[in-house]
Amino acid sequence: MRLGEEPDPRFSLANERTLLAWVRTSLGLAAAGLAAYAFAADEVPAALLTPLAVSLLAVAGLIALAALQRWFAVEVALRQGRPLPLPWLALPVVALLALAVLAGIVLVLR
Repeated sequence: MRLGEEPDPRFSLANERTLLAWVRTSLGLAAAGLAAYAFAADEVPAALLTPLAVSLLAVAGLIALAALQRWFAVEVALRQGRPLPLPWLALPVVALLALAVLAGIVLVLR
């Protein structure tokens, strides 16, 4: 990537670590969706379990794609000396995780 000047390697590496953290979050959500579907199928009605598992998998995919887009946008901003983009990914992720936790509580208490 040759846009602008080479940034301080510490900033590029921090940006990369952030990308990897989001990827780990995505992997965790994908694993949770698959595990819920595989191991709770006997205990939870499919009408509740399938939407929960599919939602977790879909969110995992969206997080991975959005994390890659954010990594690129931050890298470009660092190279061009512009302000960093706002972390818009955090709010929907937290909201969706809160909904998934509430759904999980409902399933456990059911």
